[in-house]
Amino acid sequence: MRLLAVSDLHLGHARNREALTGMRSHPDDWLILAGDIGEKPAHLVFALEQLAPRFAQLIWVPGNHDLWCPPDAADRTRGQARYEELVAICRTFGALTPEDPYAQFGAINPSAPYEGGTHPASRPPAPPPIYVCPLFCLYDYTFHPRGITDPVAWAKETGVVCGDEWMLSPAPWPSRTAWCHARVDATEARLRALPGDASTILISHWPLRYDLARPPRVPRFSVWCGTTRTEHWPTQFRARAVVSGHLHMRTSLMRDDVPHLEVSLGYPRDWTHHRGVDFYLREILPNTDARFVPARDPFMIPYS
Repeated sequence: MRLLAVSDLHLGHARNREALTGMRSHPDDWLILAGDIGEKPAHLVFALEQLAPRFAQLIWVPGNHDLWCPPDAADRTRGQARYEELVAICRTFGALTPEDPYAQFGAINPSAPYEGGTHPASRPPAPPPIYVCPLFCLYDYTFHPRGITDPVAWAKETGVVCGDEWMLSPAPWPSRTAWCHARVDATEARLRALPGDASTILISHWPLRYDLARPPRVPRFSVWCGTTRTEHWPTQFRARAVVSGHLHMRTSLMRDDVPHLEVSLGYPRDWTHHRGVDFYLREILPNTDARFVPARDPFMIPYS
């Protein structure tokens, strides 16, 4: 039984949809889908139709593309309503979402026999639980150097702007920042309620740390990549690993002795097609997949 992860399937692209249909079956494994399945609810339906029969359990978090809706599209949900629509789709297929109780990975059935006998005294102590925690926290424009008063204008100075500015409605929240803060407050309360000896796998489409959200070619894209309010979560909540996507830069990087894995597939230009999607599935448990370790840390770049 393994916990695997991939993000940014971007099924709006026919090449990616075709590749998904060719995936192998992994009947004993769980699969994390860390956001950006596609721009329409139909893309999520397609993904779950393909993947639910191939895996023992799916875990989903939304990405920004999943929440996109053109301003003139009167026939689609947007904002909170879009998120709730996607959650409902996931539940139809039995996929876990940020709205469900955190699942314990590899939980031991206390009544099951084992080679040492069935008497409780003859059993070895159970290991501390590991909870798989899908998170939906958005971003609040705080991933930028100190002294920046208008983050979006600062990003635009270098020609960088995210489609979220006109495609990701926060309705009924007054802003994406307000929606983000409400999500962070609720999520942190849930994480604090976990058992004190539990460790976690934290799953977010957006990176949880600013120093992991500055891609070298477009460092000011960090504005749309997360919130500084989550930076302490990996250590505070005893993360065994942190899984994210969004950047289309597959990496395995250590921060405070916690592995942070960016697990994106990406647009057709971002991956080698003859390898198939299976090659890009990253193992999180029991052995963290440390592929895609850069020769040097690409995120350790000067602030700009």
